[in-house]
Amino acid sequence: MPKIVLTADRSLMSEYNKHVFLGFAACAPRFIPGWLYTKIFCPPVKEENGRVKYGHCGQRKIEASLLNNGFSEKDVAVVRPDKLDRVVDNKTKVLCITTHDPLGLGPASTTFSDLGGRETFTSLYFRKLITDPIIKKYNLKVIVGGSGAWQLTDERIMAKLGIDCVVVGEGEITAVNIIEKALNGAQIPFIIQGEVVPLEQIPVIRNPTLNGIIEICRGCGRGCRFCNPTMLSFRCQPIDKIMEEARLNVDAGNGVLFHAEDVLRYNAKGFVPNEIAVLKLFSDVKKLTDNIGISHFAHASVASKPSLVEKLSELMDVGSKKCPFLSGQVGIETGSPRMVAKYMKGKAKPFKPEEWSEMVIESHKILRDNHWVPCNTLIVGLPGEKPDDVRKTIDLIEDLSEYKSLIVPLYFVPIGNLQGNGFFKTKYATSEHWQLLATCINHDFKWIYTLAEENLPTVDMSSWKIWLIKKVIRYMNKRLYPYVKLMEEGINPMTYELT
Repeated sequence: MPKIVLTADRSLMSEYNKHVFLGFAACAPRFIPGWLYTKIFCPPVKEENGRVKYGHCGQRKIEASLLNNGFSEKDVAVVRPDKLDRVVDNKTKVLCITTHDPLGLGPASTTFSDLGGRETFTSLYFRKLITDPIIKKYNLKVIVGGSGAWQLTDERIMAKLGIDCVVVGEGEITAVNIIEKALNGAQIPFIIQGEVVPLEQIPVIRNPTLNGIIEICRGCGRGCRFCNPTMLSFRCQPIDKIMEEARLNVDAGNGVLFHAEDVLRYNAKGFVPNEIAVLKLFSDVKKLTDNIGISHFAHASVASKPSLVEKLSELMDVGSKKCPFLSGQVGIETGSPRMVAKYMKGKAKPFKPEEWSEMVIESHKILRDNHWVPCNTLIVGLPGEKPDDVRKTIDLIEDLSEYKSLIVPLYFVPIGNLQGNGFFKTKYATSEHWQLLATCINHDFKWIYTLAEENLPTVDMSSWKIWLIKKVIRYMNKRLYPYVKLMEEGINPMTYELT
């Protein structure tokens, strides 16, 4: 049995029916039964001999770091949370948990749970994992890391949940050191900031990842004040390491999903994409598989190098029956030049803050012409936001109505350099905020059924699941309609009893 077990809560240990963006359903309030959620959005990842076949990308990096530091494959196991009792025994000393949203305090979760008035699946499943009796039975040292670790940086919360150490930030150096200390019975810190890992020390994964996710860049460098400070250090993996991880995933039956804060900035020296490097990356991986996706990109990158989008679409035959569109997450955040200048000046580069709205619209034109569908996010309630700032955002969303896209408004969460501010909550919403939410909902339901019709048939998913997803979309549209009509008038729908 292993000395070290790596796991994550149930909402992270899934391939999401081969469609990674279905994972965001975990941030929704629990309106649907758990069994239905797991069938449609979050079926459990396959396992072989007690170990997962595909692991979370962050887990795979920690696993590789441990193996590179002298541990054997017998010492380390990546395991589903519901299978801990099959793997953990008296030889196991450390349980490492990867988390994205343990307390439901992330932007998506706080928005949806506050509006819906119910707990999210993310917090429910983390609580189930952290209270598993197997932890106390074998007196495991519990070390938690991942992008949601910041939610646990309170010793009172840690004591209540039985967490021994929280690692905030990167873990390939710091977490491995903590794990070694825990194994040797040495004292470990309650909370520690992870050391920024030099590019040459970021390991190549040893086993395949969920949905074939490959980290091609780490960090961002744009310096948005609402992001984690470690995002300032921008590093791009050499193409030979990326190819090694791509082959590993393809050989395991995966496609490849490039992950970076902005995939289009791979190997860029500044804020304008390096077209040659990005095209080589995609063309080299395409020799291994036609199934290539992206996690995130930036509107500024699209608008500053439209030829890159055109050439990528041609290369991957985007717009064909086999690949009707390419999608990724991208931040609009606001339509107010004042807010852009105050909080995210670097996000606009190489453009100026006052050019932001026009640039976002131009990016959508380029994306539409090349069959890309952006999944946009907005930040609602930035500190110091005024009604006129919100109205400018509404104007921008209305200008985007003709472009096939999704626009997801998310409440402000105080992280990064803005962590001294408070969370934005529904009770603080002004009439302009309600109008903004209504504008986004109307935009999304204009396009979401079309996107489902185009995309779901290309995914390896049974026909009854596709039928049920479409039915859920129609049901949500019908249920939300009376609330949206009130929101369009700037009225808080929570004060009304609607049937």
